[in-house]
Order: sequence, then C-alpha cells, then structure tokens
Amino acid sequence: MNSPWYVKLLTWLVTLLVPVVLVLGAVRLLLSPLYIRIEYNMPSFPADSFGFSQADRLYWADIARTYLLNDAGIDFLGDLSFPDGQSAPPQSCQYMSDCTRLYNEGELQHMLDVKNVVQGALKVWYASLIILIGLGVWAWSGGWRHDFRRGLSRGGWLTVTLLAAILAFVLLAFGIIFVAFHNVFFEAGTWTFLYSDTLIRLFPERFWRDTFLAVGLLAGGAGFLLGLLLRAKPVKE
Repeated sequence: MNSPWYVKLLTWLVTLLVPVVLVLGAVRLLLSPLYIRIEYNMPSFPADSFGFSQADRLYWADIARTYLLNDAGIDFLGDLSFPDGQSAPPQSCQYMSDCTRLYNEGELQHMLDVKNVVQGALKVWYASLIILIGLGVWAWSGGWRHDFRRGLSRGGWLTVTLLAAILAFVLLAFGIIFVAFHNVFFEAGTWTFLYSDTLIRLFPERFWRDTFLAVGLLAGGAGFLLGLLLRAKPVKE
C-alpha cells in the first residue's frame, strides 16, 4: 500500500536531517579533551618552534576548547597570560607590553566568532536531533516506521556521498576548502594569523586537516552503517 503524501514528505525530512545530525554529532564528539590529546600525539604532528611544550599545548588548548562550550565572555581567554619566564614572540605583539598576554586582540575576536559559530551549530544539532527523535516516535506510533527506517537509510547514504566528496577534496586540496570554509563563516581578514601567534602554535593547519578528516570518517562511517543495516533489515508493518 502506498504511503500517504505527508508520510513521504516526512520521510524525506528524515533523510535530510540525518547528515546534519551525524556531521554535527561528530563535531561535538571532537570537542573533547580526548581528541586534542590524540591529535597532539599523532605521528609527525608538528612541534611548536616557538617554545610550547606538549604539556603547555594540552593545557592551553583545553582552556580554548572549554571556552567554546561554556557561557563565559571573552575575558575567559583575554585574562590569560604566559607563565613567568615565557612570553609571546615579539612579532606577535603590537606593543612589547602585550607580549605577556596569551592572546592578542585579533585572536580574541576570532575566538569570539568561533564560539558563536560553534554554539550556533550545536543548537542546530540539538534541534535536529530532537525533531528526528520526535519523528521516530510518531512513526512508531503512527504506523509508518518502515518509511522512517527507509528515510534513515537514505539519509545514511546521502551522508556517505556528501562526505566522500568532501574528504576527497580535503585530501587533494585542503588549503582551498579550508579557506572556503572560513570565508563562509567568518569575515575576510579576521582569521589569518602569524605562525608565532598563540592560536597557530596551538592549532596548526595539520590540526584542522586532521579534524576535517575525523569528522568525515566518523559521520561517514555512521552513515554507512545506518544505510546498510536499515536497508538490509526492513521492518514489516
């Protein structure tokens, strides 16, 4: 028996929600101390040539991660200073008196922008997840759970297709996609820094390349399993 028109429409909504839930869920998973620790211990991960030790990087990077998820203002980072005996390289300081501050003004503004993007994305994730769960409850109680499963499976394959294309582009031309990503979410000229600036010392380009790959592999892998398992075992109404 053919499904009602509104069930077909809702099934396509499920399909479109799946990539959003999987990709942003992977992003949230990587916003953890464990990911930072794993990444810093990856083979050939570049050392900081300006003096941060591994312990320094882990300490300061986790504070930056915490800021992105909490409700604190920019003073959470703006009040940070280098420990006694350390300072920012002179080329990163507009005035020599600023060399004791961990982040300069440009870095602080960018971190504020990043926080707004991250927290906005997490709100989208929570909303999408709630809607998807709500649709699942409705499908179970409303007799269209087979259509719901089909929507999940289709969404899994859609996730795989999209992320496979993105991962291929990351591997072949990461610089292009990195610039394009920042140009979409941030104002031009606000996200470029010196190699001696704290943000680059903590999060070099290698960190972001690996992060793009990790998101793609996690979300794409989940999408593959979703598409394969739900297609292989349809539910009889």
